[in-house]
Amino acid sequence: MLIFLGAVFFLLITPGPGVLSTAGVGSGFGARAGLRYVTGLFIGTNMVALAVVSGLAAVIFSVPVVRDILFYASAAYLFYLALKIALSGTRIAFIHSERAPGIMGGLALQAINPKAYAVNTTFFSGFNFYPDSLATETVLKFLAINAIWIPVHLLWLGAGIYLHRLDLSERAHFTINVLMALSMLAVVALAAYAQM
Repeated sequence: MLIFLGAVFFLLITPGPGVLSTAGVGSGFGARAGLRYVTGLFIGTNMVALAVVSGLAAVIFSVPVVRDILFYASAAYLFYLALKIALSGTRIAFIHSERAPGIMGGLALQAINPKAYAVNTTFFSGFNFYPDSLATETVLKFLAINAIWIPVHLLWLGAGIYLHRLDLSERAHFTINVLMALSMLAVVALAAYAQM
């Protein structure tokens, strides 16, 4: 169980579309909008987990056309987000838009987030720690994942809010933007490589 908890922590804390966009919403729109967005991500990630556990995700991804559409949609979104970050000038811009994405934005992101499917598949298909009952193990995994997921995303939200309040130099803003864009492009590149 401890190995499972460690894996959950490290897979969730690492930058991916969910946590990067959470920090961006916090930076751009503040705590209230950020909490609405995180609520959407939370519902979305649990829906993805249910799809993985039930086998629905495997069925959907077994249809090559559907798998390709979802892959290209997620890659396009991540590339778009990386471009927005890189081209945002000297302001910290994890994500920029006229309106906060809200609950539906969080749900939509998780539906096409390749990391959400990969991570949930890893969590639920591996790390067997309760061989007497698959149902009990699955429930315990859901509880453990959510117990770590919530504070991790709230930390990223807090980081975005905090960075927004800092009075950083233009060079520091630019450096952060480039690093964030490169991180997002790395996610796109890894997803494309895995698709081959």
